[in-house]
Amino acid sequence: QVQLKESGGGLVQAGGSLRLSCAASVRTFSFYTMGWFRQAPGKEREFVAAASWSGSSTDYADSVKGRFIISRDVAKNTGYLQMNSLTPEDTAVYYCASDRTYYGQSVEEYDYWGQGTQVTVSS
Repeated sequence: QVQLKESGGGLVQAGGSLRLSCAASVRTFSFYTMGWFRQAPGKEREFVAAASWSGSSTDYADSVKGRFIISRDVAKNTGYLQMNSLTPEDTAVYYCASDRTYYGQSVEEYDYWGQGTQVTVSS
């Protein structure tokens, strides 16, 4: 089983930036897709961003396009989500996810999930 651990969450003021990290336990992380989702209190988990095995193909939710950047460092078995121009609407628990085959906007496409990291954006 692939173990994923998110980090980098915290409290930030509106307009600020955070970079989330997702450390994978497998050495062959380059052969796994990567996705980021978030869930706010009282709301369902929603798609944020995703990347293919190589990271060359990416997909973003319209709400974060132009502000967030998904990337990965296969040498460190780590994925990243750079979040810029944060707003209070970005406040949520952020989860990283991975799969051997699929990437996309559906939670059903991912077999492996981290425990989440809290991001709180104050106004």
